[in-house]
Amino acid sequence: MPNAVLPRPVFVIALTALVLAADGRAAEKADPIAAEIARWTEFLRTNQSTDPIWTDVKEASGPVLARAEEALRRGRRHVALHRLAAARVNLAAAGYMAERTAAERKEAAAFEAEWKRMGRILRADLARPAPAALASVQPAAVRALGEAALPQVRVFYDASLEYGRSTTPDSGLFYLGQARAQREFVALARSVSAPSGGTAPKLRPFAPELDDLDGDLLAAYRPPASIDRHPEFIAASSVLKEARELDAAGLRYGALIRYLQAAVRVAALRPYPPTADKAAVDGRLRDFDTRLAGGGMDHTIGRFFLETAQEERESADSKGATAAAIAEDVLPRYFAALEPAPKRPARPAPSASVTLVRWPYT
Repeated sequence: MPNAVLPRPVFVIALTALVLAADGRAAEKADPIAAEIARWTEFLRTNQSTDPIWTDVKEASGPVLARAEEALRRGRRHVALHRLAAARVNLAAAGYMAERTAAERKEAAAFEAEWKRMGRILRADLARPAPAALASVQPAAVRALGEAALPQVRVFYDASLEYGRSTTPDSGLFYLGQARAQREFVALARSVSAPSGGTAPKLRPFAPELDDLDGDLLAAYRPPASIDRHPEFIAASSVLKEARELDAAGLRYGALIRYLQAAVRVAALRPYPPTADKAAVDGRLRDFDTRLAGGGMDHTIGRFFLETAQEERESADSKGATAAAIAEDVLPRYFAALEPAPKRPARPAPSASVTLVRWPYT
């Protein structure tokens, strides 16, 4: 009935629904993080491909994206952005693959032609990033995530060619898609930049702390843990390596967040991990909450870890190990990293002893 008039209560409900939907779309448009989460949630829902790569991506990324949406709903924007970054790099790579022709996905020559084309598109992002490339991005947590993504454009682009040659063009294209995705994430970080209201921390090199954490990881790498938890050791080592590379490139904000993420992983691998006593951990987290709120400093990197711990505390299924590590190890490391580098004794000069043995009849 095209000219039927809705009863007033039904009309009011329908109008309310339209207004709420419009408000939701307006909010997503105003908030790039919300818009990106909505975009990739819809992509997950509507992509019905049975491609094995997509199946793996969907299974791994869906829960992470859902947790990003929940963090944003609770006002934990930096936690949400971090989770979005983790899910988005693979979702966007899958989206890029869906745009490719059958020839590009199966034929070596077509794949390499696409690799060269993407090289021209990504050219400006393949150079070594300048330490101040994201100096205008605020707050510190957003800059840190953007800096961590910057070198990944070149890493994924370089890996894609050899991976495509040694395995299949499809696999090489996935790495190409990840390179493009990281460039897009840097643009997203710039788009959500806003004044933090605090003074940006002046960060120094973290080589001493990275060396110490590397030593802790090596000390924990003993049987049976080195056998039973080998993938966790590999993951911790990978994040620590990334932190070291970011630090060497002068991307200090990215180096700091990766260093602290590596510390979370290493803490879980120690023979005696931090205590998960709820009352003690909650007390320390409250103390750090107060400390992070004061001083007029942009403490959003530290607050990112605090909110991660608080979120775990709110989960009925969690054992609290991550929150304990953050309270007892990671946040103290964060504040120490803002201080001058600790003084270390000079390392002894390298030396070598060579013993020559002369066997008879030589």
